[in-house]
Amino acid sequence: MNLNPIGIAVPFFLLLIGIEYAVLRRQKRTVRLNDAVTDISCGVGDQMLSVFLKSLALFPYAYVVQHGALFEMSASNPWVWVFGVFAVDLFYYVYHRVCHRMNLGWATHSVHHQSEAYNLSVALRQPWFSIVYSWVFYVPLALIGLPLEVYVTTFAFNLLYQFWIHTETIDKMGRFEYLFNTPSHHRVHHGTNPKYIDKNYAGIFIIWDRMFGTFQVEEETPLYGTLKPLNSWNPFWANVSPWVSLVQ
Repeated sequence: MNLNPIGIAVPFFLLLIGIEYAVLRRQKRTVRLNDAVTDISCGVGDQMLSVFLKSLALFPYAYVVQHGALFEMSASNPWVWVFGVFAVDLFYYVYHRVCHRMNLGWATHSVHHQSEAYNLSVALRQPWFSIVYSWVFYVPLALIGLPLEVYVTTFAFNLLYQFWIHTETIDKMGRFEYLFNTPSHHRVHHGTNPKYIDKNYAGIFIIWDRMFGTFQVEEETPLYGTLKPLNSWNPFWANVSPWVSLVQ
């Protein structure tokens, strides 16, 4: 349980970011290194804070599974893992949608949307304080008995999957896009174009957006960032400024 799949994947993330950077340079497309450094710095801060806060976030889940679960599921059953992948993604959709529709959620999640570029480094631009409350959205999975190890592993897989969809170097992907979230779908999610705002919340499976009326196909070129620009490369201010604005 002490294994951190995200931390282990970071060197591979950085390698892929470097490869994408070389491709973009070869295509003579603009790459802002100051923006990428801010993205990565936010990711580093998130991982450092998670060292201290992860146990706090997992304790309620573990307690509910052990003392309040309505059903008993076995981690040795492969179908429980399949169920876990879909269930975690569904509750991620709920959490993600709430983050966009409620001010308290947006105060943390907006950090991920602040970059006016769209490349793999943006995937690492993670908010520092969301772990304080995000666990609440997954407690129902504990209540129905999804084992802790299944939850932790499938949740990490969900985040790992979302890394590769933060790029403009991959075009539309045909039939794959009917079921799965793709770079095209997620570019829409990061767009500030009026038709793109609050669309495509999916983590892995775009089916949730199709089912719940939040799906939007990529049509015009997205404009990235937030409606209120950050105007700073400081990762600390990137995470604090939304809260300052909320208080004001």
